[in-house]
Amino acid sequence: MRAFVLTAPGAYEVQELPAPVAGPGEVVVDVERVGVCGTDVEFFTGEMAYLHQGHSVYPMRPGHEWAGRVAAVGEGVDRGRLGRRVMGDTMLGCGSCRRCLRGHQHVCERRQEVGIRGARAGALAEQLAVPASSLHTLPESVDAVLGALVEPGGNALRAARAAAPQPGDRVLVLGPGTIGLLVAMFLRAAGAEVHLMGCTENSLAFARGLGFDHVWAEESVPDLPFDAVVDASNAAHLPGRALELVEPGGRIVCIGLAGEPSRIDTRTLALKDVTAVGVLSASPGLDATIRAYATGSVDPRPLVAATVSLDEVGPVLAGERPPDAGPGPKIHVDPRRA
Repeated sequence: MRAFVLTAPGAYEVQELPAPVAGPGEVVVDVERVGVCGTDVEFFTGEMAYLHQGHSVYPMRPGHEWAGRVAAVGEGVDRGRLGRRVMGDTMLGCGSCRRCLRGHQHVCERRQEVGIRGARAGALAEQLAVPASSLHTLPESVDAVLGALVEPGGNALRAARAAAPQPGDRVLVLGPGTIGLLVAMFLRAAGAEVHLMGCTENSLAFARGLGFDHVWAEESVPDLPFDAVVDASNAAHLPGRALELVEPGGRIVCIGLAGEPSRIDTRTLALKDVTAVGVLSASPGLDATIRAYATGSVDPRPLVAATVSLDEVGPVLAGERPPDAGPGPKIHVDPRRA
């Protein structure tokens, strides 16, 4: 099979590799669509923290936002899964530690992460082997495009829920990238008045085109009471700004990661009686995201700007935009495309 492989920072190849074999408890999936994520870009540049912590090494095959169809099953897996359309959880816990047994496998110390951590090959390939236990079945109304948006959507859903909006609450989302826009969509579906803050006119204009009327540059955010603020950016100063902007008794949610430490004044956190929540992983939100896409309460399709082949992934990771790309922030890959 063909697969995209990062061999060193800034270096890559599309290689012919042996097709995966389903081991006990595993399935092999024919990959239909994969999303390119900011984490993949960090691996391309060599900035990803896991590389420096020993959790990941080159060569590696990225890709963790995927959808496909089960092509083979290993020992102990129900053959009824064959042919099913699925997506999969990125986080693969050990299954036996205290965190896993408490349902927190996504923060297991010994976890593998598909396409990210622990030498678990990712989905930027024609086929992918994963544990059957990580699969989530996609209904017919959730096609491959939506299926590959379930993983980022699960992260965003968890952030939106962590903001705990009541109908009519005013929530500000910092960073109108893929995750920020998905958070905004889930908040809107929950009945919140959603505001978005960004730093480029193109991203702000795109957000307006999605029907978000309250869109601001940082210097123009209005003096309004925000019941919750979600930081979905990669700017180190914005968690502190979120704490400044949120109402006393409100909530701040951190789902974005900066390249350097972010700092907040815990005196302000305490004196404003603010609840702060961090979100890692889509795992607890995947099924609810699939339902939201299936019912149409959230439609993330406009976020996909272009779909490219495996041969075009390298330039995308290097920051090049496909010539026919639309205005959305997400690039998808079809590994079967010539």
